[in-house]
Amino acid sequence: MAAHTRTGSCHCGRIRFEVDLDADAPTGKCNCSICSKLRHWGAAVKPDAFRLLSDEADLTDYQFGAHHVHWPFCRICGTHVFSRGEIPGFGAFVSVSVACLDDLTPEHKAALPVRFANGRDDDWGHPPAVTGHL
Repeated sequence: MAAHTRTGSCHCGRIRFEVDLDADAPTGKCNCSICSKLRHWGAAVKPDAFRLLSDEADLTDYQFGAHHVHWPFCRICGTHVFSRGEIPGFGAFVSVSVACLDDLTPEHKAALPVRFANGRDDDWGHPPAVTGHL
């Protein structure tokens, strides 16, 4: 399927975005410390496919570890709507939260293919042994 412009937002609606996304392309879940805690379910795109429609000042940024990835979140409701960064070997990306995509039905979200990553062990090429909690 070709990429379509999708819209998304945080819980309170202050943070809004558009993303050119193939909504049938594989999505990702990871077992690294932050993805596990947030239960992040992302759809990765190149940065030029993502457009923040809100004021950057309405976001609070969080980084940890090697500081390759920014985890901005709404300063009002705390929702993490996307992450962005540049990982050596992977390049620049934006990962939008599938849960924050407003124009995908629950049925479509449930049917999306999911790839699992073992970020906890920096073994990105293999899924973790346990994925049910992700």
